[in-house]
Amino acid sequence: MELNNEDDDRATPRTVLGRRLRRLREAASLSQRALADKVGYPHTYLSRVERGEQLPSEALAEALDAHFATDGLFVELLSMAQDASIPDYGRAVLDEETKAARIQVFESSLIPGLLQTNAYAHALIRKSLPGECEERVCELAATRMRRKRVFDREESPFYWAIMDEAALKRPVGGAKCMTEQIDHILTMTQSPHTSIQVLPFNQGEHPLLAGSLTLLTLRNGTATGYAESFASGESVESPRRVLQLTQRFDIARSMALPEDGSLDLIRSYLREYEDEEDS
Repeated sequence: MELNNEDDDRATPRTVLGRRLRRLREAASLSQRALADKVGYPHTYLSRVERGEQLPSEALAEALDAHFATDGLFVELLSMAQDASIPDYGRAVLDEETKAARIQVFESSLIPGLLQTNAYAHALIRKSLPGECEERVCELAATRMRRKRVFDREESPFYWAIMDEAALKRPVGGAKCMTEQIDHILTMTQSPHTSIQVLPFNQGEHPLLAGSLTLLTLRNGTATGYAESFASGESVESPRRVLQLTQRFDIARSMALPEDGSLDLIRSYLREYEDEEDS
């Protein structure tokens, strides 16, 4: 298919989405204000989406698909655009995450991504990208939240997360944000597929300081690893390297509190943040 003057080599899922929206709107002889009235969103929001300046929310993408009867086109383009925002070093691993039978995660200073609330992710991304516009921060937070769909699969993966106590102690987003975040963690532990442990400060040094590790086991038994540090990451497929990372994870797990003790510690932090909110 030949590209017209609009569809040059700079086309991205974001710009394609905006162009398709404009073309469908114009084909229906609708102004942006008229379409906004029909789908229930501000016309200024639709204008930014058409210009490729902002991605639609999932709810808006669904509303556009329903209005134009486009059979999931906008939802699909939104998903593609969100995937395109993920760094290359992490995209392959996130694809494997959607197919994993077991996900094991260690985080040294943050709540693991699949356990984060939108408010926590938003606060974290906002501070990590100084000067970035609010629309972009919201898009990146939404992309992170989309990863949670892995838990909605018919065969939900086994999920084992270990976090350093520092992740609970650090008040990302403030007391209210942390209260909601920790309450969400406690809710997640009610799933029989989810195990969460905390590696307490009093254990001192451990083999996964200053980084994060994800181990993915697919249904055929093959395993991959993903090690990440500041603004960089590495996908690991070599059986030897995966074994080395698994050993590190196992050592950290042996040093962590048992699940019951971990939950007690998590609840103690919840009470602290609740008290801070009330004061």
